[in-house]
Amino acid sequence: MTLIKINAITVPADSGDELARRFAARAGAVDDQDGFEGFELLKPTDERTTWLVLTRWRDEESFQGWVNSPAFAHGHRSAAERAGGATPKPVGVHSEVWSYETAGGSSGA
Repeated sequence: MTLIKINAITVPADSGDELARRFAARAGAVDDQDGFEGFELLKPTDERTTWLVLTRWRDEESFQGWVNSPAFAHGHRSAAERAGGATPKPVGVHSEVWSYETAGGSSGA
């Protein structure tokens, strides 16, 4: 059973591109984590200002293993911080994590 974790991040209307840039700068940071199955950054296509970070995990233990790992802390530091620079101003003004499992659907094939 796949576990889906969604981080709903609210950003000011003019900051979405910066959020996308920061995610692109750390692309692949979680790919080798045990139990990780996939990632998507979803950009709103209407007036909403909440972006969704959707990750898929084998199970809750895999997700918690990543959250509690040095890789999580490292992946959530900016490129400037990893190079010894200053911490940039946060882009998000609010964030919450939602947890789901698949209850049905279609492959679309």
